[in-house]
Amino acid sequence: MVEYSKRLRILFIGDIFGEAGRKAVSSLLPHLVRENEVDFVIANCENAAGGKGVTPKLVEFLLNCGINVLTSGNHIWDRKEIIPYIGNQPRLLRPANFPRSTPGNGYGIFETVLGYKIGVINLCGNLFMDSYDHPFFTASDLVEQISKQTNIVIVDFHAEATSEKIAMGWYLDGKVSAVVGTHTHVQTADERILANGTAYITDIGMTGPMNSVIGMNKEKVINRFLTLMPQKFEPAREDIWLHGVIIDLDPDSGRGLAIRRVAVPLDDSH
Repeated sequence: MVEYSKRLRILFIGDIFGEAGRKAVSSLLPHLVRENEVDFVIANCENAAGGKGVTPKLVEFLLNCGINVLTSGNHIWDRKEIIPYIGNQPRLLRPANFPRSTPGNGYGIFETVLGYKIGVINLCGNLFMDSYDHPFFTASDLVEQISKQTNIVIVDFHAEATSEKIAMGWYLDGKVSAVVGTHTHVQTADERILANGTAYITDIGMTGPMNSVIGMNKEKVINRFLTLMPQKFEPAREDIWLHGVIIDLDPDSGRGLAIRRVAVPLDDSH
């Protein structure tokens, strides 16, 4: 990666899936941070508890692994014990375009050890998902608020449709530092700096078992497709990888300088 005289380096980890994903984070994150001189770590955790939702105990575990901020998505409420907890943990975000009565926060402003302020926004897409408030309008409103305090803004757009993610990237180009896609669990190869300086990738991938169907036991999923009968899906455990991106930003302007994919195997899983 090109080195710059002044830069802020962010590691954004893709959807942490089940026990395998948590194992990858705890084992690989310290080395990744040291090796790449990472200043700030963000991760999506909505699948951390058995592939569906996250619990307070697991949130604390992941934060203690060295993650600064956790984002989520449409599965955030799958573990009911998170509901009374999320309002008291500002480092765990839920999508900002959820109903206003929903507990928790959809964005936050956080500080690095060097004193830089980073705004993080979590949004859910509307195409092929539940009906949420308009993510584009929500993004505009939040960027306007956050920009009063910092030029550095990172957006986790948790969405199904590639077209909606790409449209969001262009919509926010020049207004935020980065737009990264989550939810589909397959890392895409379209990382780039957009025309007006926003770092973008359609999906940063999954941190968890690759010998699976997007995290779940592949035999169970295949049988579901073959028979159309209900199946009890189970998280897979083999061939564990950590996926994500490393983003370099100009800390003064907030513009993206570089973005590269991260794909690291957990050696003892092979």
